Amino acid sequence: MSMFLPSALSSITLPPLKICKNSVCCILIWLLIIQIPSGTSAPDGGVNIASGTHRGEKRCEICGAALSHNSNLKNHIRIHTGERPHKCKTCGSVFRRISDLRRHVRTHTGEKPVKCDTCSATFVNMYNLNNHMRIHTGEKPYKCETCGAAFRQGGALTIHVRMHTGEKPYKCSTCGLTFTTSGNFNTHMRIHTGEKPYKCETCGAAFRKRGSLTIHVRTHTGEKPCECKTCGTTFSRRGTLTDHIRTHTGEKPYKCEICDFEFSHISNLKRHKRRSHTGEKWRREVRHVVLH
Repeated sequence: MSMFLPSALSSITLPPLKICKNSVCCILIWLLIIQIPSGTSAPDGGVNIASGTHRGEKRCEICGAALSHNSNLKNHIRIHTGERPHKCKTCGSVFRRISDLRRHVRTHTGEKPVKCDTCSATFVNMYNLNNHMRIHTGEKPYKCETCGAAFRQGGALTIHVRMHTGEKPYKCSTCGLTFTTSGNFNTHMRIHTGEKPYKCETCGAAFRKRGSLTIHVRTHTGEKPCECKTCGTTFSRRGTLTDHIRTHTGEKPYKCEICDFEFSHISNLKRHKRRSHTGEKWRREVRHVVLH
């Protein structure tokens, strides 16, 4: 019967066992599950029960990660090299994997094939749906060890932690500015490239940021989704609502560092500086303060 077995297993003595009609299959299963000692290497690079490695497994020479296929290894190596060969024809964003590009393209086409059964919201992929479902469940599994803040998404926690560490890993090679998120970095780069990938279908106006386009479109539709809970006034922009609310609260968070005047809007502070602290008038006022 040993003629049916790999050479490395032919020397193993089998205790008495019942042999079914498919005797070779029965013996091989018995050998693999019970008899082969832990750590025994299978012949010709086959399965190794102890280590869980498999024939054809690929290993990254840089970090040692084990991948099941050449294609997975190729994609993995791009993490180390920074290579992103898959480019979006609409906005120029680049990706390591073709699947990431396909998901990204849906942000331009508007395709959202994945639907939430609870509220009917739709998403471009299952990952976004799973994150969304935590809105319904209230689950926030990612917790900051410094301040205890909890988040629905791991990426949100990573960005939050940088507030504590001051880390800004994304640096512009053109002007040297650094950023905490890749999104802010990519948006900034469009200042240098002049790229404005988000275009209004009504008037053709183009924008660097998707959010800017969303706000612009409301000038055509008349939509004002941001409502003041105190007086009911509505606004097209959340920032405008925030400024408005200060007329009720009296909050003045913008302070002039020269004369200590306080303002409720950043635009008022800038106007104050231009009118009161520029040119010769500003120099006279500073000189007056120093002398007295």
